[in-house]
Amino acid sequence: MQKIIAEMRAEGIHVRDEDIARLSPLKFAHINFHGRYSFALPAEVQGGQLRSTRKPEGASTTI
Repeated sequence: MQKIIAEMRAEGIHVRDEDIARLSPLKFAHINFHGRYSFALPAEVQGGQLRSTRKPEGASTTI
């Protein structure tokens, strides 16, 4: 999340600190508190790199 926030700010997108304080990965369905985790990692991630962020067509640069 830190990399995404830094990238958004570098692109000139205003990201409020109050909003960052409320971010949590726990709202995502793939977070499981009761079992094992299984992830299929792309080759770039297996090599120690972070994958590039997705930029949907027509995405707005304002929040």
